[in-house]
Amino acid sequence: MARVRISENGSVPLPQAVRDAHGWKPGAELEIVDGGRGVVLQPVEAEQEVPAHKKKLTIEEFLAMRPKYEGPPITEEMIEQAVLEEAKRRWDEKNSR
Repeated sequence: MARVRISENGSVPLPQAVRDAHGWKPGAELEIVDGGRGVVLQPVEAEQEVPAHKKKLTIEEFLAMRPKYEGPPITEEMIEQAVLEEAKRRWDEKNSR
C-alpha cells in the first residue's frame, strides 16, 4: 500500500508502481467514484469510433448518399412487370433443381 499527501493546490500524486500496475500512462483520464469511506479510481474508457455500417443517419444524410437516377421516367406498370419477372425467374430457378 502506498501513502500520498494532497498538495497545496489539491493534487494527489499517484505512485509510479500503481500507474504501472494498471497501465495508466500520462494523460490517462480517471473517474473518481465516491465509496463512502473512501474513493475508487477507474479509468475512463476511450470512446471508440462507431463503424460506418452502424452509424445512424439523418434522413437528409441518407438522401444525399443515394445515387441519382437519370434514366427515363419509371411507371408503376414497369415496376410491377419487373417484380413479376423476378418472381417468375426465382420460381423457375427453385423448381428446376
